[in-house]
Amino acid sequence: MSSPDNPGLSRMPEISTCLWFDDNLMEAVEFYTNVFPNSEVRGVSHYDDGRVLAAEWTLDGQPFRGINGGPVHAGFTETISLSVNCADQSEVDYYWDTLVAGGRPDSCAWLKDRFGLSWQIVPVRLYELLSDPDPVRAQAATAAMMEMQKIVIADLEAAAARA
Repeated sequence: MSSPDNPGLSRMPEISTCLWFDDNLMEAVEFYTNVFPNSEVRGVSHYDDGRVLAAEWTLDGQPFRGINGGPVHAGFTETISLSVNCADQSEVDYYWDTLVAGGRPDSCAWLKDRFGLSWQIVPVRLYELLSDPDPVRAQAATAAMMEMQKIVIADLEAAAARA
C-alpha cells in the first residue's frame, strides 16, 4: 500500500503515545502496567546523574513512551484522553475504580487519574445504545449518560427501555 502523497511509503509506521511527566514517570509506568493485563516496561533510559529520563512500555500490547521532562506549565488536559472500551460492567468498575483512585471523577465516563491524565472508561454497550436505530431510545440513553460519572450499563438500558 502506498500513500497518495508519497508513493514510496509501503506501510504505516508504528504510532505510539508519548506522555510528559515532571519527575514521576516510573511511578506512573509501574501503576499503568499493573492496572492493564499483558503489559510490561520495555526500556528505561537515564540522565547522567542516574535519574530516569525516559521509558517505553506497553499496555496490553499498545506502545507508550514517556519522559521526565520537568515541570509542565499546563499539565495534562482533557484535550487528550485515553479511552478504554469495556466488555461489561465488571470491567467498567475495575478500570474506573482503579484509575480514579487518587484522582477525580468527571462526567460521562471521564476521569483524571492521580497523575492528571484523562481517561474514558466506556462500556461497548454504551455505543450500542447511543446508536440505537430508534432515535427516542438513543436519546434516552444519551440523557442518562449525561447524568453519570461512572457509566452504569443497567441504568442506561433502563432509560432506553422506558423511552
